[in-house]
Amino acid sequence: MPVPSFDPGDPLGLDDLLGPEDLAIRDTVRAWAADRVLPHIAEWYENGELPVLRELARELGGLGALGMSLTGYGCAGATAVQYGLACLELEAADSGIRSLVSVQGSLAMYAIHRYGSEEQKERWLPGMAAGELIGCFGLTEPDHGSDPAGMRTRARRDGTDWVLDGRKMWITNGSVADVAVVWAQTTDQPDGVRGFLVPAGTPGFSAPEITQKWSLRASVTAELVLDGVRLPADAVLPEVSGLRGPLSCLNHARYGIVWGAMGAARASFESALEYARTREQFGRPIGGFQLTQAKLADMALELHKGILLAHHLGRRMDAGRLRPEQVSFGKLNNVREAIGICRTARTILGANGISLAYPVMRHATNLESVLTYEGTVEMHQLVLGKALTGLDAFR
Repeated sequence: MPVPSFDPGDPLGLDDLLGPEDLAIRDTVRAWAADRVLPHIAEWYENGELPVLRELARELGGLGALGMSLTGYGCAGATAVQYGLACLELEAADSGIRSLVSVQGSLAMYAIHRYGSEEQKERWLPGMAAGELIGCFGLTEPDHGSDPAGMRTRARRDGTDWVLDGRKMWITNGSVADVAVVWAQTTDQPDGVRGFLVPAGTPGFSAPEITQKWSLRASVTAELVLDGVRLPADAVLPEVSGLRGPLSCLNHARYGIVWGAMGAARASFESALEYARTREQFGRPIGGFQLTQAKLADMALELHKGILLAHHLGRRMDAGRLRPEQVSFGKLNNVREAIGICRTARTILGANGISLAYPVMRHATNLESVLTYEGTVEMHQLVLGKALTGLDAFR
């Protein structure tokens, strides 16, 4: 069998790791993003809006991309690798689009699917899988991000009801969500943190949108305000208590980020590569100069190493062998390297690198948010440090 030609788009031949169904899913999501997102994303980003969020959500539901790796209730039941490939293609368009899918499926739907009652699953999951209902996930607070154990949102018993008071911050999909999965400290039970399903329109519940963002501008971000929100007893997620509930959801979302960050990196690399082939200075394309080629080689190296790492973690998840520390490994490496790729790509594009006519600066600024959410660099370093040494340095 002859050795295949070198493919600049797949220099390690990673497509050989994928089966026909994997490739079909990847290509379908890539084509959808090219048709529905890329022609408009610069305008949405510049205006700081995602005006067709619900329309896009329904289309993503039709593709099976919402709650993609969950089973039943209208979910696609895809493999972890297939979900990862979808995340990569969505974030190659924009991190805000991947965030919409990630929060809907890996946080809100995952929490209900794993920890909800059968009645809760039947009520919410089919509509969320179809994109007819939007969910959000309320854990982070104004004063408690990396340390959720310190959350101030409280849930107290009042007869058979629960009453919630508190604030949540930086909540993707918050102001458009039909249901919020809100985590709160219980005041009269030894099991601590519990999850609650808060339907939009519940008295005392509001979700003002956060504006003046310079990252994830084509994404809806809100604060959740809970002032005496009264919920019936069946609003609580019955199958989990303590922080292991929200943290397990975050771990699932972080896995998607491992893939997604490489989508942003790929889009920036491809933009820089095309620019280097066509932009002329000193009488020839800048891609013909050694310094530019060194940048392109280093970018390609980190990009495809990151994709290979994502593949490996996906296989481990599909085999039921993926540990949270391994997800931290992937999130820490891939987001950090993706930002480096974007910054290098910007230097190749020169002044054009800051223009929204090219995707590079948009991806770079989006990744500054991705670097922070679902665990900062420092938190993932400490997770790995504890795993390596056996010593807890968090406090």
